[in-house]
Formats: sequence, structure tokens, C-alpha cells
Amino acid sequence: MNTRKIVITGGPGTGKTSVIEALEKHGHFCFHEVSRDIIRESQKKGIDQLFLKEPLLFSELLLEGRIRQFKEAHEKKTNMVFLDRGVPDVVAYMNYFGNEYPPVFNRVCKEYVYDRVFILPPWKQIYTEDNERYESYEQAVEIHDELARSYAFHGYEAIEVPEGTIAERTLFILNHLE
Repeated sequence: MNTRKIVITGGPGTGKTSVIEALEKHGHFCFHEVSRDIIRESQKKGIDQLFLKEPLLFSELLLEGRIRQFKEAHEKKTNMVFLDRGVPDVVAYMNYFGNEYPPVFNRVCKEYVYDRVFILPPWKQIYTEDNERYESYEQAVEIHDELARSYAFHGYEAIEVPEGTIAERTLFILNHLE
């Protein structure tokens, strides 16, 4: 079976997790954001912000996690799976923060190709900070722009998901996949 791999991306606080959870309630298999697990694990080890302390290590761990998810998605016996962020997100964040990274980061973006990408734009009314989200709303807007550039650079035409209820946004995505 050729499982379609669908990425849900966007800056921090745009509603990705809520949409992923709604897609799961519709019976779709979804992979959750790996960065929250990495952040929690590093916090348990006493490192509050691994991305700020060791950005390359953090990004390498993200890349490994997203590649692992891609491979697992490929093996699923279903017609499509959803992923909360994709490999090009790692490059976007590294670019946003001005961090250098090895050429393999862009190479794997060309190797692990998704079937569709949906991007949720910044939305001030729903934006909140939490224990793993340190960015201000203004930074979230800039990160969104960098994500859009990264996906375009890697050959994707990301579909922008309009503001609306979780149900409306989920339906928008599903309708575009039929």
C-alpha cells in the first residue's frame, strides 16, 4: 500500500495539535510533534532550553525523530497518515535562528518527500505560550514565514488552512485530500 504522508505545519500556537487531535477522532493515524518529547526529556536532565543551549544537537534529534516518523508512516497499512511537522521544519527553524547546520539537513528534505503539506498561519486570538513554547506571537509570525520559505525551497506548494473552528479547519484539510 502506498501510504500518503500529509504534513500539518505552521508556526508555534497556530492550532496544529488541535487539528491533529481532531483528525485522530476522525479515525486517521497521526504522528505527534517530536520536539515536545525532546524538550521534556532535556528538562528532566536539567536543561531548560536545549534548542538555545545546543541548537545543532536539538535539531539533529528532531531530524532523527521526523525521519523515524516518515519511515513508520511509510509502513502503515492505511491510505494516509498525518504528521505534526515534517523534515523541512527543522531547516526552517535553523534558518530562523541563524544557526549553521550540515548539508545533510537539506539533503534529507529531498530524500524524505511528503505527499501534501498544509500550513496553519499565525492567528493572534488563539496564540498562547506554555512550558514548551517560548516564542512571542511576533516571533511565531516570523517562524511561519520561514516555514513557508523552507517548504517552497524544498519543492512543496503548501496549502494554507484558513482560520475557523477546529472542525472547520479539519474539514478543510480532508476536503482537499479527496
